[in-house]
Amino acid sequence: MSPWLRLCAAMLITGATACEAAGQSTIISPDSRPYDDRLMRLSEILGAVHYLRELCGANDGQAWRDRMKELMDAEASTALRRAKLTRSFNNGYRSYSRTYNSCTPSAQTAINRFLAEGAEIADTLMKSVP
Repeated sequence: MSPWLRLCAAMLITGATACEAAGQSTIISPDSRPYDDRLMRLSEILGAVHYLRELCGANDGQAWRDRMKELMDAEASTALRRAKLTRSFNNGYRSYSRTYNSCTPSAQTAINRFLAEGAEIADTLMKSVP
């Protein structure tokens, strides 16, 4: 179990406690992993949560971007993997920056759903990745 997964799961679970599907095109490469779809979704969630929590005044600073950097440090073994992870994070961020200009009850609901989904994905990844 990777330390970054533990940290990412802890951040998502902590965020979910504090707060109460877009498809990805797949690029096949020699360094693909069986869990890449889940990893890309987690990256997208981190981007969305980074934007939405900042919008809603959570004062997290760069915490979610830092989690993404840790994930990339652990998983981005090639330039292509790094680009795919970055694209997923940015897609999550941009998607919600186009949707929400202010913190609304709907934005709060989205945060809660993302935190729950991200925690579930991180938990699954921790169990399946050696």
